[in-house]
Amino acid sequence: MRQLLAVGLLLLMAFSGCVQQGGATVTPTPGSALENEAEAAFAEARKEMVEEQIQARGISDPSVLSAMATVPRHRFVLQGNLSQAYADHPLPIGHGQTISQPYIVALMTQHLALQPGQKVLEIGTGSGYQAAILAELTDQVYTVEIIEPLGQQAEATLKKLGYNVHCKVDDGYYGWPEYAPFDVIIVTCAPDHVPQPLIRQLKDGGRLVVPVGPPGHYQTLWLIERKGEQVHSTNLGGVLFVPMLGEH
Repeated sequence: MRQLLAVGLLLLMAFSGCVQQGGATVTPTPGSALENEAEAAFAEARKEMVEEQIQARGISDPSVLSAMATVPRHRFVLQGNLSQAYADHPLPIGHGQTISQPYIVALMTQHLALQPGQKVLEIGTGSGYQAAILAELTDQVYTVEIIEPLGQQAEATLKKLGYNVHCKVDDGYYGWPEYAPFDVIIVTCAPDHVPQPLIRQLKDGGRLVVPVGPPGHYQTLWLIERKGEQVHSTNLGGVLFVPMLGEH
């Protein structure tokens, strides 16, 4: 995979990087043969990612596998990390935040059991990658990001790629009550306790996937299912996420 990513990086830089000509900045025209070769290299890397990192570890939901094979992850990472866009680890996206490891994205998405037409809320937009995965599964995606520059960049990226996602810059601890209740909620940052506003914004029978634990230490990924006024929690294993920000 490293060889494919190196090829893709060189080609992408060839068509997307700006060059200086006569004191003016010139951007190469997209749609060139180099761009097509770059996208083909990234597509092959994405296929390997799904087969070797995700499917081989037990992710079996066909819709999740299809989404992971479709969304161009390299469009959501920083330019300097393009060679690692499909690698088996998280990557920094600025402002102390990260884009999650592909396997973790697939694992959390599979446990949501999201169906077409259902309404999903994501807390922690980050780069927008998880929101794009969700948008491959349903047409009702809502996402909240507390860091304004990240939220704005993610919204622009999602729009450019054709994803119809409702984006908001706000404190995600409190969810998005105007559009509640939600069929499922996913949290991509770690609070030190389960946010009760999110529980209240779940539909009866709804599912919440959230990592919980102290900042800088391993946390526990929980699947929380609401049944009337009762909740049932399932431990999905240890994870490590950036902490949830905000005053709570």
